[in-house]
Amino acid sequence: MSSTPKVLYGFHAVGVRLKTAPQSILEIYYEPTRRDARMRQFIERAKEAGARLIESDGLRLSKLAGSHGHQGVAARVHPIEMARSLDDLLEQIEAVESPLILVLDGVTDPHNLGACLRVADGAGAHAVIAPKDHAVGINATVAKVASGAAETVPYFMVTNLARTLNELKERNIWVIGTSDDAPKTLYQVDLKGPTALVLGAEGDGMRQLTRKTCDELISIPMCGAVESLNVSVASGVCLYEARRQRT
Repeated sequence: MSSTPKVLYGFHAVGVRLKTAPQSILEIYYEPTRRDARMRQFIERAKEAGARLIESDGLRLSKLAGSHGHQGVAARVHPIEMARSLDDLLEQIEAVESPLILVLDGVTDPHNLGACLRVADGAGAHAVIAPKDHAVGINATVAKVASGAAETVPYFMVTNLARTLNELKERNIWVIGTSDDAPKTLYQVDLKGPTALVLGAEGDGMRQLTRKTCDELISIPMCGAVESLNVSVASGVCLYEARRQRT
């Protein structure tokens, strides 16, 4: 494990770490004035896992988490080792099933990224890819919103997104971009094979080079007055359609 600890906060993020890797937790800080059922259950789970518990007031928790949305819980943890490279991960995946990758082009809001990671975990996506210069990294806010998915879904930030997409294509992974003006809809394409779904930021969409690099463009049918969906909602719609087809 890395010697540089990081902070998780909120019941979901810390709870998932308690469930999946309790040995990586250095200590858990909690607000003793909160005595509701959720906190009592959380403390019981932490004690069962053998975690070190430290009473702390709300101000200290806010400073530790860098946010007031800590829900009375924060933890210092060792980062969990994930696949070191996208190539390593794909080699592991391709041996057992068809890869399903989510690619985010231009998503810079940590709340959106956290929600996308949560959806990716729920739908069984194998990884999320984003460009280094048009994306947000994993921080405490992302981890909180992701509700533990930042610990389970590999997130790769690449220097050149178009080049990475071409490398995926060389591995016979079909790169499908989403666009409001695409001739086909999500429900008219086969997503059962190796697939990378590419979504752009809400409003701007994919960058032009990213769009040109895609093998195919699809749209999400919109039946109401709104013109587009939030990127995390759109990610959920696309990934779960892929999961539906695969099952």
